[in-house]
Order: sequence, then structure tokens, then C-alpha cells
Amino acid sequence: MSTITRSLRNLWQVGIKDAWHQMQYIGDTKAGVLVGTDRFGNKYFENKEDLPLRTRWVDYKVHDFDPAQLEPGWHAWIAYAVDKAPPEDPVLAYKRRVWEDTDANTIPNYTLTRGAYKSYSTTKSKITAWEAVAAERK
Repeated sequence: MSTITRSLRNLWQVGIKDAWHQMQYIGDTKAGVLVGTDRFGNKYFENKEDLPLRTRWVDYKVHDFDPAQLEPGWHAWIAYAVDKAPPEDPVLAYKRRVWEDTDANTIPNYTLTRGAYKSYSTTKSKITAWEAVAAERK
């Protein structure tokens, strides 16, 4: 959460529409420079005048977002692992690999859903479960 003066300054810089949008989805008002967009339509911003480690943020295109929708280069930039954004660094820029599909969809993260991977053992269990047997009444 930010101070009232910071929120009002950001409201003045980005406008009412963008400030409302940010409060709904980020929970804070931020003003910065658009650094770039990725192939999913996510927008990446930076404000070097803000507090340390709060200078970079992403505005997801889909608001039911999945962190798996961040490309690796953008993830490294937003996590402060690299200084240059993918449009400025050819090593981080996205290049479609031969085995990838031509569309921009990725495999979604199925954690905590029915589609999540569940490992199983193929060996016989050494422990058998106890089964309750009720004796007949006399």
C-alpha cells in the first residue's frame, strides 16, 4: 500500500482510468514507463524513482492470470536477475524453438486442479490397511 501523496501523484500521472484499473488488479497505483510487451499481450513497466525492488511490474492481459504465462526472459527481468529487458538483450529475446507449436499458447499450470500430476508407485506395498470386521451379535 502506498501513501496518499504517492497515490495522488500517480493518479495525476496515469489518469483516473488506469489508476482505477491498477487498484482493482494490483492493489496499488503505479506510474512508470512501458518497457515492452510479450507474445501473450502482457505489459511490462518500470519506474526507477520508486522504492527499491518495487520498480518493475507486469500488467497481465488476462486477469485470471497464471504465472506460467510469463516468458523466461521477462521473468528474469521482473525478478531483477538481469538488468536489460528482453527487447534490449538478444539473449533473452523469445525465439520459437523447432518443437514448439506455432501458436502462443503454453501448457497451463495445473497445480491444485484435477489435471495436476500425481505420482504413483508400481511396487507392492509392504503395509496392508487394517479392515474393521464387526462380530455378529448373539
